[in-house]
Amino acid sequence: MDHPDLPKPTEAELEILQVLWQRGPCTVREVNDVLNQQPRPKEMGYTTTLKLMQIMHEKGLLARDENARTHVYQAVAPETDTQGQLLDRFVNTVFKGSALKLVMQALGKQRTSADELKEIRRFIDDMEKGGGQ
Repeated sequence: MDHPDLPKPTEAELEILQVLWQRGPCTVREVNDVLNQQPRPKEMGYTTTLKLMQIMHEKGLLARDENARTHVYQAVAPETDTQGQLLDRFVNTVFKGSALKLVMQALGKQRTSADELKEIRRFIDDMEKGGGQ
């Protein structure tokens, strides 16, 4: 299900969403602990994580289960929906809507493994057969 009305997450909000997509519903403490296990310039305080997650809940990015003493949060939109929304915006603003320019830039700048190239070829073949978008 697509969630086009949801606001675009900030970089910090995206980090929180990544944790929730990977682990499923979590408390603020659990999210904060995971975030602080990742390499970052400085540790993120619990209250900062709490405030961000409260704001994300107000914006509609997170759902909150208030049945327990400790609130449990989960992402409203699936990871693929958010990725698609962000990618659409990125392609439109940076590459003037050209998927070709995006792909050429990505393949030219990153080392692509043989397995990744096979998967890309398989995806293109599927699209040509009408199985893609």
